[in-house]
Amino acid sequence: MSDLSRGGALSNLVIGGPEARRILIVDDEETIRLALSKFLRSRGFDVETAESGMTALEHLGSASYSLMLCDIRMPGMSGLELVPRVRELHPDMAIMMLSAVNDAPTASESMSAGAMEYLTKPVDLQDLLDAIERVANRRDLAIEQRNVQRLIDAEVARRTSEVERERAALRAAAIDSIAHLIALHESKDPFLAGTTLRVAAVARAIAEVLELPPAEVERIAIAARLHDVGKIALRDSVLNKPGALSPEEFEHVKEHVQLGLEILAPLTQLHDILEMVRDHHEHWDGSGYPQGLMGERISLGGRILCCADAFIALTSRRAYRPAMAVEDTIDYLEAHAGGLLDPRVYAALQRVVAERHVLGLTAD
Repeated sequence: MSDLSRGGALSNLVIGGPEARRILIVDDEETIRLALSKFLRSRGFDVETAESGMTALEHLGSASYSLMLCDIRMPGMSGLELVPRVRELHPDMAIMMLSAVNDAPTASESMSAGAMEYLTKPVDLQDLLDAIERVANRRDLAIEQRNVQRLIDAEVARRTSEVERERAALRAAAIDSIAHLIALHESKDPFLAGTTLRVAAVARAIAEVLELPPAEVERIAIAARLHDVGKIALRDSVLNKPGALSPEEFEHVKEHVQLGLEILAPLTQLHDILEMVRDHHEHWDGSGYPQGLMGERISLGGRILCCADAFIALTSRRAYRPAMAVEDTIDYLEAHAGGLLDPRVYAALQRVVAERHVLGLTAD
């Protein structure tokens, strides 16, 4: 220990927080502990000492300090072993290492472990005070930067939340507006009224049986509500024709998929359902339209909509035919599982019908 009479005053030094100016000295040499604690107390610091790493941890478990002065080489737990454990208990505490050896690798290892300064014994007291001031400033700066970052993060989160709420409101408004147009269009034909709502209910039930994530279930239900929006642009004479369609009329009806995409595409809030709307007339065996996709190249949402749409269409009365019984519909669709329908989706529909009885989903 060098000249204890030397040393500048740090009367204005504050290491922020309620533990300001509290220092823990950890050294197995009693003379070092006594000399350092006496000097630092004379400079206005509140000092406690520990003769080992384990004793230091006991102190740190019950109190907070602004700074720990720690010897590197101690019996039992070394200073380098102590530092990471201290960092876990007190991430904001400044740590300064003391060593009898001026060794660059050891100094580097100390810094990597979490120390802010490395001093060589015997310690020049002015150097010690200067180092304490440096680590105090660095600690305060780090805390201030973190606090500022927390404020920034909180503000970003608040603004992001506001943006998300606005997006959700715009999405809901877009969905409601289009669903209202579809409902008005369906209301022109008593046999079609409420069809898309029933398709949406069955599609949601199938998605739930398949144990899809809630957000995906909701997306599928929304796509089901809007999947036939393109039909509002079709000729009523074709759409409401009581008999079989001619090849030309059927080609006209098939256009509703592309028309629906063109209606929905400008609404960026609904881009996540476009693929399902596009695929809702694709067939598992590739015989569908508009792209003739096959198997799992068809979006899962599209496969679910295809199955739900077919079920509701068959169990609903039309001007040109009566409604098919639910049991007969299930038998009929079973013959098309692996052809028109994804077998896994059809199996989920079977469970929906068996377990939920599809109450209120079919029209008289």
